[in-house]
Amino acid sequence: MTRAAGDAAPPETSVSLDHFTGLYLAKDDPWDIAVKWHDRRKFAVTVASLPREHYRRCYEPGASVGTLSRMLAERCDEVLATDSVEEAVQLARENTADLPNVTVERAELPAGLPGGDFDLIVIGDLLYYLSADDLAATLTGLVQRLEPGGDLVAVHFRDRENGGTYDGFNAHAALAATPGLEPVVHHEDEWFVLDVLRRHP
Repeated sequence: MTRAAGDAAPPETSVSLDHFTGLYLAKDDPWDIAVKWHDRRKFAVTVASLPREHYRRCYEPGASVGTLSRMLAERCDEVLATDSVEEAVQLARENTADLPNVTVERAELPAGLPGGDFDLIVIGDLLYYLSADDLAATLTGLVQRLEPGGDLVAVHFRDRENGGTYDGFNAHAALAATPGLEPVVHHEDEWFVLDVLRRHP
């Protein structure tokens, strides 16, 4: 499906915490990301797309149950994984309990952006849930926390069947338009779009 800039708009308000909490109360892994092949493949492609063998400090907002966090821990000295849903945070802590370099905390975006600098930020299937204002504040905050020369990885579902959906195509266009970043890697297939962008030194 052919897409064009501005062909869909972010939600008027960010999707509520109650919505996501309800999903986790109904099912531990609402999207079955730990078992579905396309998610396992997506995470493998994400990790394979990291331009550097090793990173010092990684921030992963929207970490859900910690499946990708475990994979990132093999490439990073420290991983800060966050999610807005307390139930997801507890599951991610259980799933990474054997990894001393992974810290899991509850935080909402954009208000809960962490302090400090990171040389790697990985954000997946999250940006399209944010309102235009929250998206802009989140993207600005992410760039501010990314060290010069650091990499920001975004990977999001792309809806090829339904027109007018605010999905990975639109969210990544907003990310690409954020000042201070230059493209390094782009991957796109029938299921998702992935971009690695580097902060200008």
